[in-house]
Amino acid sequence: MALRLFLVRRWHEAVRAADRGHWDAALETFGGIAEPPARICFNMGCVQLLAGRPEAALRAFDKTIVKDNSLAVGYFQRGFVHLQLEMYEEALSDYHMAFSHLRQNPFIDYKQLGLRHILYAWEVLYNTAAVQCHLQQWQEARVTLEKAVVWRPERRSAVLELALERVQVRPPMLVPLGELFRPRKKEVEELDSKDFLGKPKVISSIIPNDEYIGFEPLRPQVSRAEM
Repeated sequence: MALRLFLVRRWHEAVRAADRGHWDAALETFGGIAEPPARICFNMGCVQLLAGRPEAALRAFDKTIVKDNSLAVGYFQRGFVHLQLEMYEEALSDYHMAFSHLRQNPFIDYKQLGLRHILYAWEVLYNTAAVQCHLQQWQEARVTLEKAVVWRPERRSAVLELALERVQVRPPMLVPLGELFRPRKKEVEELDSKDFLGKPKVISSIIPNDEYIGFEPLRPQVSRAEM
């Protein structure tokens, strides 16, 4: 119990620091967690990206995948970093893995795990096509975009020539960097009712009426591209 409370406390404090834009403080707090789970490693990668350190972000996302090699959103975010670093073959592999771990589902909603984001299959395919264009795999990109049109929730058709043009110039999609895995409200409430030894304590606090705790996440950049 004490170890779990320590992890949640660190997690909560680090997310709050990131919400305030204190990247180094957030990373230091996350770094104080021994053997961090995949969600914590993912958060560290996102904070490193916010701080403008793609190489450090890549190392964090590498650890994310090691901790959970079926986490589709981990591959998706690492693919973006590989693209930033012009590591196109690695990015292509990541997007293929992300799509594979969607397991034929049109999307995965990560809210139950504390991440307010829905990863859509068509987004993964769109980014895949973008990488294929970088690699001058034009026919493969065309086929991938055809699949993306099918997987779009609205099932809107698109002119492939226009889609091919756009996918080459628009930035790839990613989980907005202010979105982090957050501890559950119930877990944070336990922090306010117990000390690290698991003993009850009396406090006065107001907890926001939401399933997950934290300030409104930063949304500094990327919007989803239209095909």
